[in-house]
Amino acid sequence: MGELKMPTIGIKGIKIGNAQNLDGLTGATVIICEQGAVAGVDIRGGAPGTRETDLLDPINTVDKVHAVVLSGGSAFGLEASCGVMKYLEEKGFGFDVGVAKVPIVCQAVLFDLYIGSHLTRPDKEMGYSASINANSDFEVGNIGAGTGASIGKIKGMDFAMKSGLGYYEYKDDTGLIVGAIVAVNAFGDVIKDGSIIAGALNDEKDGFANSSKLLLNFQEDRKFSNTNTTIGAVITNAVLNKSQCKKVSQVAHNGYARAISPIHTSLDGDTIFTLSTGEIECSTDKISHIASLSMEKAIHNAIYKSGSLGDLKSWRCLNSKKI
Repeated sequence: MGELKMPTIGIKGIKIGNAQNLDGLTGATVIICEQGAVAGVDIRGGAPGTRETDLLDPINTVDKVHAVVLSGGSAFGLEASCGVMKYLEEKGFGFDVGVAKVPIVCQAVLFDLYIGSHLTRPDKEMGYSASINANSDFEVGNIGAGTGASIGKIKGMDFAMKSGLGYYEYKDDTGLIVGAIVAVNAFGDVIKDGSIIAGALNDEKDGFANSSKLLLNFQEDRKFSNTNTTIGAVITNAVLNKSQCKKVSQVAHNGYARAISPIHTSLDGDTIFTLSTGEIECSTDKISHIASLSMEKAIHNAIYKSGSLGDLKSWRCLNSKKI
């Protein structure tokens, strides 16, 4: 698995679009599947903000979704889905209920209100714009849901670092494709090969404080001084049902756990969707394992592709003499 340099999703029928407000430092990312995709979700964080995730329970009726939205704005950002619904309805896509076609749009949000302006949130217009921008080629880094993303907040925002939106895609000779897209807004540090590559800075801001070690000395629960959430999706052309999509999402959280420490805290809303377009027969365990590895790579990609923004340093900033 090499590093992805120019994100292009190779799965037929899937488009990804971004929209953002660079003054307010927030944004939205939409994954559009106009013909529908079987979907599942797994939520591990203690403070999620989501929309339409109950529909993805295997016992419930609706089998396919038409879009998944990842956005900033905390719960305010859930309005972005309304714009995506408007776009899809105009295009004639949705669940046919006789008198209309209702687009099924799921969403997860992250908390970025301490970055930029807390009064600027992803809204209906931003969701609509992200949908218009959706294509097989798309940008990552300080864009879309990654615009206001930050990491390493155990010492507060003065010592946090900039993160963003990342993507990684796996392909093999059978035609199987597994992509992972993620907006990394973690409380913890990002780890690669056992070492911290981005996270809470030390007092001199030239190295890392090590959030995992600092957390061992915490005596009280954290307050809402800075909150987080890493949200993402696995997208594959494998044949999966709703139960299998949920299993893939569950295992993909292992990618979160390998790349972020600490993870899944009480004030994170860590969420992973899985979307299946149903073209290639493949073992669910193989898909799940690839999804986990791809999500880990996507998290690293989010770090490498993001630049410094506002008062937050980026990986590029700390490594400017090395690259």
